[in-house]
Amino acid sequence: MHHKLNEPERKIELRMEGEIIDDLLGGRLKVLQKERGYRFSIDSLLLAHFLRLKRGDSVIDLGTGSGIILLILSHRFKCERMVGIEIQEELADMARRSIKMNNLESEIEVLSGDVGEIETFLDPQSFDVVIFNPPYRKLNSGRINPDREKAVARHEIKGTLYDFLLSAKYIVKESGYVYIIYPSVRMAELLFRMRTCDIEPKRLRIVYGSNASEGQFVLVEGKKGGGEELKVLPPLFIYEEDGGYTEEMESIFGEISDSPSFSS
Repeated sequence: MHHKLNEPERKIELRMEGEIIDDLLGGRLKVLQKERGYRFSIDSLLLAHFLRLKRGDSVIDLGTGSGIILLILSHRFKCERMVGIEIQEELADMARRSIKMNNLESEIEVLSGDVGEIETFLDPQSFDVVIFNPPYRKLNSGRINPDREKAVARHEIKGTLYDFLLSAKYIVKESGYVYIIYPSVRMAELLFRMRTCDIEPKRLRIVYGSNASEGQFVLVEGKKGGGEELKVLPPLFIYEEDGGYTEEMESIFGEISDSPSFSS
């Protein structure tokens, strides 16, 4: 007779050595993270909040990492299909175990593969919405992190911004949407590259550390084949002067319990 694992035992069984379990959304969502090495960052949470989805949309996350964005979206929206692509097999496996831990295997699928070769394993124009938080540091800019997972996630080792946009153009349906978060210092390049890929920027918001800092990130919604009209939203400030979250950030992440371990 087989011993049936209870829920806490099952979750511990899915966690591997060197990993921790973080609680999000008031404990309704659990995600595996590395104690050391790659961890999802606050920009992934900002992107998940920025998205606008319709019931029944099909969604793909290019470079899904821990799968955190898809996990959050599964609780916010009723999507028809949710797929993540991750080139690093160890991260893909960890994301699959997080999905299993939350009993979301029927809703979210993680594929191991190279975003730059997406045409070899997925059909063109097969998703309504594409999401990505791409590596943003050029190979010749600064010291590359010695941790391989962090290096691939942050530096353009396995794909440039243009590679991700070309893949997004291939996979998104006509009049479908693409959502991106990117450092604001590279915003000009982002908007230029989006337009060369026929993904017209339609909605934009700049994220600031505080009201005295320069912009850190830019959140952009683009539409494939969209017309020329861009809505610039009010700025989003992360921190108050005392270092605490702003009221808006508290409202965005107020349901997060047991503060997750963000990467810097």
